[in-house]
Amino acid sequence: MTLQQLKYVIEVANRGSMNEAAKRLFISQPSLSNAIRDLEEEIHITIFDRTNKGISLSKEGVEFLGYARQVVEQAELLESRYLDAKPSPQHFAVSTQHYAFAVNAFVNLVNQYGQDEYELALRETKTHEIIQDVKSLRSEIGILYFNEFNTKVINKLLKDANLQFNSLFIAKPHIFISANNPLSRQSIVTIDQLHPYPYLSFEQGEYNSFHFSEEILSTLSHPKNIRVNDRATLFNLLIGLNGYTISTGVISADLNGNEIISVPLECDESINVGWICHKNVALSKLATVYIEALHEAIGE
Repeated sequence: MTLQQLKYVIEVANRGSMNEAAKRLFISQPSLSNAIRDLEEEIHITIFDRTNKGISLSKEGVEFLGYARQVVEQAELLESRYLDAKPSPQHFAVSTQHYAFAVNAFVNLVNQYGQDEYELALRETKTHEIIQDVKSLRSEIGILYFNEFNTKVINKLLKDANLQFNSLFIAKPHIFISANNPLSRQSIVTIDQLHPYPYLSFEQGEYNSFHFSEEILSTLSHPKNIRVNDRATLFNLLIGLNGYTISTGVISADLNGNEIISVPLECDESINVGWICHKNVALSKLATVYIEALHEAIGE
């Protein structure tokens, strides 16, 4: 087993493609495939499952990748300390539901710990894809929420994927609305008061189940219902159509300005927002720093 082989495995996992990884490594695809097969034969495990649809990490491969990343990171620290070598670009990825505080934390991470070169990814995506991204280590961290309604379903998915949930904060439901919405002048709103306004929610694609909804009270019917894919579109519609969405109440004026505000929703529900990761894979330095930045962003 060589350090180069470990770097090959990490690059293939990062790219999700043997061809793309070979291009980044400046070697031929057959050479890369052979090097990884030689490693698999040597350590007697299958690191990547290969199908007609492409490659993915096996269960054993996920565990191996965690160790490989630690070894390569330590080797790079030694090289930069004693050989004055140029450090490799930093790698980190997070998949998250559409939370402004997650973006704030990512900005702080880049500003404080970004080197001259880095490859980072922030994926605001669907709930099921967040779990799949972390399961396959496409992302090291995932951010989503639990409540009484979805806990059983989400917990089962996490358990099957060998992932764990770590709570960040518990919030009472709020609505996000335009500062010009008539409801913005109230200290609290009821469900009935929301009926005249368009309800905005995030599309969940193939897994468009109530249990995967980013918004609590997902089983309620809404006479005016609009689904969107990204946070910018949702915020534009909140302003343009006087719509509303249901969330945690945590919003960033730095990122979103003062046109969107949060108002408490009269409701007995609570929202437990947290981050998920692999149970048996040690977090990288950047992942640890990002989690600290999450706590700071929430505190602000």
